[in-house]
Amino acid sequence: MAPLHIRIVRAIDRFTDTTGTWVAWLNVPLVLSVSYEVIARYAFESPTIWSYDVTYMLYGTIFMLGAAYALHKGAHIRTDFFFEKWSIRTRGVIDSIAYILFFFPSLALFLIVSGAEGWYAFEIGETSEQTPWRPILWPFKMVVPLTCLLLLIQGVSETIKCVYAARTGIELEH
Repeated sequence: MAPLHIRIVRAIDRFTDTTGTWVAWLNVPLVLSVSYEVIARYAFESPTIWSYDVTYMLYGTIFMLGAAYALHKGAHIRTDFFFEKWSIRTRGVIDSIAYILFFFPSLALFLIVSGAEGWYAFEIGETSEQTPWRPILWPFKMVVPLTCLLLLIQGVSETIKCVYAARTGIELEH
């Protein structure tokens, strides 16, 4: 049986792969709503009042909720011209310190603040003022704390990988 830290990394990574797949399926309604709007506007000269709101909310949701999956796959920006020259141990040390000192505290704070903002939008029944449709905003605003939560979960896996690399000089799955 694999050591505990390996089982934790694999479980979190599987969870992130699964949520990333679910989020990717949100592209289907995004494409459908944009397609419907284009056809309604140009073929029938009957634009919708809801398409703009649906489009930015779905795209924003896909972008935000995909962040943990991107972290898992190593798709976030990094200064590779320095990073690639360092040993695996050095990379592990630097990444471990960065996760502990910067990543977790900032995301925890962002989770608290964005959660309060989303909850406030729910309490007051906040609606969008972008279009006459005026959809409720709290589900869209709650995407931000959910994103923070998913990033924090994946951050645990990435930190374990970094500490392992710093201690052993061997990279775990990436």
